[in-house]
Amino acid sequence: MPQISERGKQMPESPIRKLVPYAEKAKKDGRKVYHLNIGQPDIPTPEVALNAVKNIDIKVIEYSHSAGNESYRRKLAAYYQNIGINIDYTNIIITAGGSEAITFAFKTCLNIGDEVLIPEPFYANYNGFAVAAGIVIKPIRSYIEDGFALPDISEFERLLTPKTKGIVICNPNNPTGYLYSKDELLKLREIVKKYDLYLFSDEVYREFCYDGNEHFSVMQLEGIDNNVVLIDSVSKRYSECGVRIGAMITKNNEVIKIAMKFAQARLSPPSLGQIVGEASLETPKSYFTEVYNEYIERRNFVVEALNKMEGVFCPNPKGAFYVIARLPIDDCDIFAQWLLEDFSYNNQTVMLAPATGFYSTKGAGLDEVRIAYVLKKEDLKIAMECLEQALKVYPGRKN
Repeated sequence: MPQISERGKQMPESPIRKLVPYAEKAKKDGRKVYHLNIGQPDIPTPEVALNAVKNIDIKVIEYSHSAGNESYRRKLAAYYQNIGINIDYTNIIITAGGSEAITFAFKTCLNIGDEVLIPEPFYANYNGFAVAAGIVIKPIRSYIEDGFALPDISEFERLLTPKTKGIVICNPNNPTGYLYSKDELLKLREIVKKYDLYLFSDEVYREFCYDGNEHFSVMQLEGIDNNVVLIDSVSKRYSECGVRIGAMITKNNEVIKIAMKFAQARLSPPSLGQIVGEASLETPKSYFTEVYNEYIERRNFVVEALNKMEGVFCPNPKGAFYVIARLPIDDCDIFAQWLLEDFSYNNQTVMLAPATGFYSTKGAGLDEVRIAYVLKKEDLKIAMECLEQALKVYPGRKN
């Protein structure tokens, strides 16, 4: 029998989706499962985007340009210019979601064996992208007691080796909801400039910044234009996760030139998705105001409910739509599975994301879970009741 590749064996399993069979079994058994495990908003997709698909007037769904439709890239460049990011449409490559944008960026900028520094906990799929690109992630621990603030720059310098070629951040952060400040990003700029590193910034949650805090993009950092690669996506901004349209953006012309080889090798990004993405740029401001207010209300409710539970601690995030909470439990993986296999409250239960999947450091996050507040408040209320009752009877509860 032929052997499976070592790379395939190293490819990590999704810490979120690995629990799906248990959730499916719970549903077949008649239990209602409240999904707080995945960043799939229940917010309606903008009408202008849906109408673009309903009223499509083409005879053939053709390949697009490998970099994406020029009309879309030009409108997208105008969107960025309106928020203080001065780029041209030629600085953009449209991709099949933010995932492909990250993969292109890693494969373009980094050699096999190169290292990137990432504050942890971090988006679990970065591990998979790193394995696919043959690079090594070096985590830098951030802590729940600090709200998962950016670790001190000395921690970055301590981990630097001759193989270190980049830093990766997600801002606002998935899974913590932390919003990096301008001051924190200015500190990152200095280390990027000093050691001539790439700075990869995943900014797909840009619209979701709370409490009067404004988003500051790495593209607005002066003096490191050739070092910065921005990752973006329509998935969260417009509640279009299934559209699979993202973008890799940089002012480094050589990076664009080389990334285009990868873009050409996969031919083109999704044509129908680009139609949706382009139409979405016409979304009225009222849509974002309504969505913003909805998420603020959900965040406030979830954070307050969690912190009222005995033995639970949850910092108040400034962005995205996630929280990481510390629970009085022995092992979050066991707890998350137990919720789906063995627990029921009024024939209901919740599905959470074990935080261990967002850490590279072994043993980190054992008593933490990520909760996505992507359900309507009525559902969140029941889900929090379920969680509170579950913590009272969980066999592995810690006092």
